[in-house]
Amino acid sequence: MSTSRTRAVRAGINTDPGHGAVIAPVHVSAAYRREDPAQPGVYDYARTGQPGRAELGKALAALEGTAGAVITSSGMAAIDILLNLLPNSARIVCAHDCYGGTRRIFDARSAQRGFDLVYADCSDLAALEAALTADTALLFLETPSNPRLRLTDLEEACRLARQAGALVAVDNTILSPALQRPAAYGANFVINSLTKIINGHSDMVGGVICAAAPAHVEELGWWANAAGAVGGAFDAFLALRGLRTLPIRARTQSDSALQVAETLSRHPGILRVDYPGLKDHPGHAIAARQQDGFGPLISLELDGGTEAARRFVRSLELFTLAQSLGGVESLCSIPATMTHAAMTPQARAEAGIADGLVRLSVGLESPRDLCADLDQAIARI
Repeated sequence: MSTSRTRAVRAGINTDPGHGAVIAPVHVSAAYRREDPAQPGVYDYARTGQPGRAELGKALAALEGTAGAVITSSGMAAIDILLNLLPNSARIVCAHDCYGGTRRIFDARSAQRGFDLVYADCSDLAALEAALTADTALLFLETPSNPRLRLTDLEEACRLARQAGALVAVDNTILSPALQRPAAYGANFVINSLTKIINGHSDMVGGVICAAAPAHVEELGWWANAAGAVGGAFDAFLALRGLRTLPIRARTQSDSALQVAETLSRHPGILRVDYPGLKDHPGHAIAARQQDGFGPLISLELDGGTEAARRFVRSLELFTLAQSLGGVESLCSIPATMTHAAMTPQARAEAGIADGLVRLSVGLESPRDLCADLDQAIARI
């Protein structure tokens, strides 16, 4: 079918064979009747397979351009089942400034299974090439990174990983397939937290891992079923509902975020604004080349450290202090004490996550109103 926008809108439409419902119904049944005890039907038990989850996975695989997708109970569950494809003691190279929860699960599984885990600045291709030794099994990227919004050249990173014989996984949560499709650049796996911009309404938790190779889709599906790390029926319904408006929301939020970032960049009280849409951002050219938009996320560093950041977020009226991103409502957070609190102070320093760093997720409110809210909060500090 034509464009990704049309595919997103048509996801799950007219797929009800029983009653002709335009919107697919929610199948809450845990079990499905068999006609033959020796031969299951398409579905037999909801942990193994579920109609709504199947429709959602099919739609996301089509948007990401992969062979298939496995819907999981959260974005972290998607990352965790990926690690089941690796042998004990495997070497993993991971972006040093990734989401704090990603770093927590990588550190914990490495301690448990003896992974040779290396954190590298993946925006620096020379540093990445040095980290990708011949025994590397997996390169895990996050671009833009959360929260510093550093950019990794996906085409070059995937080329370097192939030379080293490593598989490549990309966390695409910030942008979603509406704005970036890592598989087109050679990524073997693409991970999204459905909770964020794909669902877009902050009313469910879920994840997805898409795989370019059918064999990997099958293996990941086996692990998700075996561990029970699958999404529920109603969560799949909500994510599919959100997916239908994703391209429109993602574009609108990106346009608004650029206006907000440009306004913030002119404030003398702000030390730095990170947003790939700004022309002076170090990764602007890469973002313009490999993305279809710059995304809803902005980070800024305030002079005055933790106390200034706390005063700032408490003064905001349209940005809610909460630990998520990508929803229709604008949110703010302080990564050092919220999303990345599990990292050691040294790890945060290496990743450039200062105590005065504030992360903004721009929603669908008027950008003029959002800028006015930010102006008054900055004036108070």
